[in-house]
Amino acid sequence: MSTVNPQPLWQPDPQRIARSQVTRFQAWAAEHHGAPADGGYEALHRWSVDALEPFWEAVTQWFDLRFSTPYARVLGDRSMPGAEWFPGATLNYAEHALRAAETRADEPALLYVDETHEPTPVTWSELRRQVGSLAAELRALGVRPGDRVSGYLPNIPQAVVALLATAAVGAVWTSCAPDFGARSVLDRFQQVEPVVLFTVDGYRYGGKEHDRRETVTELRRELPTLRAVVHIPLLGTEAPEGALEWAALTRADTEPVFEQVPFAHPLWVLYSSGTTGLPKAIVQSQGGILVEHLKQLGLHCDLGPEDRFFWYTSTGWMMWNFLVSGLLTGTTVVLYDGSPGYPDTGAQWRIAERTGATFYGTSAAYVMACRKADVHPGRDSDLSQVQCVATTGSPLPPDGFRWLHDEVREDLWIASVSGGTDVCSCFAGAVPTLPVHIGELQAPSLGTDLQSWDPSGKPLIDEVGELVVTNPMPSMPIHFWNDPDGSRYHDSYFDTYPGVWRHGDWITLTSRGSVVIHGRSDSTLNRQGVRMGSADIYEAVERLPEIKESLVIGIEQPDGGYWMPLFVHLAPGAVLDQALLDRIKQTIRENLSPRHIPDEVIEVPGIPHTLTGKRIEVPVKRLLQGTPLEKAVNPGSIDNLDLLHFYEDLARKRA
Repeated sequence: MSTVNPQPLWQPDPQRIARSQVTRFQAWAAEHHGAPADGGYEALHRWSVDALEPFWEAVTQWFDLRFSTPYARVLGDRSMPGAEWFPGATLNYAEHALRAAETRADEPALLYVDETHEPTPVTWSELRRQVGSLAAELRALGVRPGDRVSGYLPNIPQAVVALLATAAVGAVWTSCAPDFGARSVLDRFQQVEPVVLFTVDGYRYGGKEHDRRETVTELRRELPTLRAVVHIPLLGTEAPEGALEWAALTRADTEPVFEQVPFAHPLWVLYSSGTTGLPKAIVQSQGGILVEHLKQLGLHCDLGPEDRFFWYTSTGWMMWNFLVSGLLTGTTVVLYDGSPGYPDTGAQWRIAERTGATFYGTSAAYVMACRKADVHPGRDSDLSQVQCVATTGSPLPPDGFRWLHDEVREDLWIASVSGGTDVCSCFAGAVPTLPVHIGELQAPSLGTDLQSWDPSGKPLIDEVGELVVTNPMPSMPIHFWNDPDGSRYHDSYFDTYPGVWRHGDWITLTSRGSVVIHGRSDSTLNRQGVRMGSADIYEAVERLPEIKESLVIGIEQPDGGYWMPLFVHLAPGAVLDQALLDRIKQTIRENLSPRHIPDEVIEVPGIPHTLTGKRIEVPVKRLLQGTPLEKAVNPGSIDNLDLLHFYEDLARKRA
């Protein structure tokens, strides 16, 4: 594995390495905390996982965390689950997110862009004023620390204000995007019983207006704990009866009051995709997210006050929370609300150009769509400000790395990153001082003891194994909502290797320290004892211009056999004839392995995804094994339920 790509695709120049925040942090931590002065990132990472307490204390000091009461020690209990970080400390996330207002009041904190692609700034002073006004109104409504506040909102400045005002009060934020249907939202919000709901009347996507007032009415009816509903008239309609007006709650000139809460006080609730049951309601803490995001955004993404941070996301995905945390580093955050490909596939590149984004994040799927659509971002847009293009959501295929290098520019830092909603951060990915190799994540993140293990718990190098994390991270969930004995939390990550986080991905750690992600281990393909991740199949097959998207499933048969169908959604005008079948099989044989040639290639009307855009493999596998649709999948978690009827019918015919 480590010799496949011996030559880096990109190497940072000495000036970039010297001025990066992680280089300066290492020199400072060597002087003040015993970090190694030499050996570069590899030595710093080793120290960060061997000396957890000095490392995380160094992070809090480097970023000047304001503890209103001091901590007794960095790590009170290091057992997983249940690690106790900075016991005794109190602080507030929103206070840190608004600190730049003290020194850069009139500069933009947010740049908001809709499908007109015209950026609208919100200054630091205006953001702070609105948060102060709304936090005071929330308190007047009786919202107290620990109460839940929910948002059914697109990626608009009001969503950021609502999150920060909620955190300022010490309440717990949770959000869904307005393209989620009522059932999907209720599966999430009913678990946490919110007392306030922020809503829009609708949203614009793909050049059309989508009215959501009926859905809002249903949410109000089905959430009996609500004390107040706040109406944001994005489409210009009147507030429904009994709802409060956003403008009335945010017009006062009020200094924000930041409730000082314990380090482990809940900040927000995120949700797993919930494809096979109710989504897990994942609770993360104010302090844990604060230190983890400062490390990730400040040291790994190298963000600071001069930067503009754009990531294409929605409020229903953890990347939105991660994007908002860009404010912690004093960075201007770019919010885009609209279709990723409107009016054409190249739209996101033009937004990066119009907003002067220095760090632009998107999905691997978008990069590959641009490649297929013959988009030329470097030629057609001025992307000279963009220092880094980062991707997540799924592994970026090698062809994606090459395309970004060739079509954006040669001196481009490409950061494929991987983490999860579960920690709202990255296990591995961006490091500004390391080379980029095609198809590989640069390195494990600081403070994250990322390893690849075999089934017996033996660490592997240059071999595929389970992604595990052997020490606690501050942003690991403090608990799941409605999981009083912690059993659901324990069973999600700690049932395979006691006391060690198992994430559910196949990875390879290479001998040069980089990381390769192979896809989910719960949907592994196992032919004749040889395991392969589905992501490897997609990467090979979707190079073919006729294949729009694919889905591969491996099913153990009752007779001991193994059936591995490949489902393909064809590009317009393409036909699944013998010539294309032969090319699909040849591509897999030559690029992967002859053992993983599918038993059948089946054309489908579309590939089903979760609401955050991930292909769903396990529910389809269950359907093909004969599980009834209502038991195989949670309908509220799927983007297009009709697509699943195809797989249901196929299972019936095969039976």
